[in-house]
Amino acid sequence: MDTTLPNPISQKIDELWSEEIDFLQEISRFPSISGKEKALQTYLADYLNAELGLTVERFIPDSKEIADHPGFSPPEWGYEESDVVIAKQPGPKNSIGNSLIFQGHADVVSPEPLSLWSSDPWVPVFRDGKLYGRGVADMKAGVSAMIFAYKAILNAGYKPGADFMLQSVVDEERTGNGALAALDKGYTADGALIPEPFGLKAAKAQVGSLWFRISMNTAVKDKNINQVVNVVERSQVIISALQEYEKLMNERPKPDAFKHMPHPVDVNIGTFHAGDFASNVPVKAVMEGRVGLYPGQSINKVKKELREWVSKAADEDPWLSKQPPEITFFGFHAEGVEMNDRTPFFKTLDDAHETVIQQPAERSVLTSTTDARFFNLYYDIPATCYGPDGGNFHEIDEWVDLNSVKQVTKVYAEFLAQWCGLVPQES
Repeated sequence: MDTTLPNPISQKIDELWSEEIDFLQEISRFPSISGKEKALQTYLADYLNAELGLTVERFIPDSKEIADHPGFSPPEWGYEESDVVIAKQPGPKNSIGNSLIFQGHADVVSPEPLSLWSSDPWVPVFRDGKLYGRGVADMKAGVSAMIFAYKAILNAGYKPGADFMLQSVVDEERTGNGALAALDKGYTADGALIPEPFGLKAAKAQVGSLWFRISMNTAVKDKNINQVVNVVERSQVIISALQEYEKLMNERPKPDAFKHMPHPVDVNIGTFHAGDFASNVPVKAVMEGRVGLYPGQSINKVKKELREWVSKAADEDPWLSKQPPEITFFGFHAEGVEMNDRTPFFKTLDDAHETVIQQPAERSVLTSTTDARFFNLYYDIPATCYGPDGGNFHEIDEWVDLNSVKQVTKVYAEFLAQWCGLVPQES
């Protein structure tokens, strides 16, 4: 079969470019914060069916169905407003290539504090060849690229030579349970590409992520102690302990993929709540955060170590030792993963990149967590992240470089052509 991207497809991507930008703007206007993806998912499902003729299936992830899966992360929320969208195009009876999934996530993180943005985060704006807005990079630009890569192939008169799926999953930012539920239901393939915005470099490794909650209480119930202790002040003991733990984690021997990084894993305190009145002494506090872990590192061992680290710090404090902090875990229980980047899957992606970009393919090592782990760790499906260039993910004034979005669209089309093969639509 011809594994080179036919010129008509590249031309179609150019012709569809303004439409792709309009589509990206439209889906970026949906405030699809994790747990509130349904409106965007409805829009995408309708588009994939009506505009691309794909067979669309939708389902709500059921935590009970996947609770025993080793990749499951325990949520403290439901999925009533978070359905998964699966759009399918069966290949010909006699496939000429490999089956493929393009998978993106619909959810984004909160844009708060809104007052610090240069413009409304839900009204994407253009500046200097970039598009700004919450979720434009992470990862609605990638979702647009994977959809329009397929649309350009259709408009050029071709279709995939093997089974093909476009998937839009949910809750990637808190657990990844949307992608896990799709795999658990049998929506699998011979390979999967996820367009995370890491600058047109295929990921070969990523860290894991574990979410924790530490509850503190300095209201000592002892009639012989007539003193109120400020829990905010005492919390510095725990924060310092977490900082020391982070230092220790990064001083330990690193897996090969991370050896060039001085600080690949972190302990981040994301929320802190204490007190309710300026003239009161707060006695209860809750902090929540995330600890990174390396591929192959046991989640249960990290839990045990973190508990011991916090307990030791509390035991050495005259007040926290009386009522030790309680540490619990929720949300992300994600393992790290190293991908085998010498497989035919990666070779095909490298070829597609070099054909379109006319530069050697590069690799990235991620200090963040993505849904690619599920495919590689539990289903023996080669998968990686490859997407456009952007910045300020999870921060103020998130942006994506628009030229890189077009490049990724063409790489995705080229990859689909090589991996699945292409056949004329009439066949």
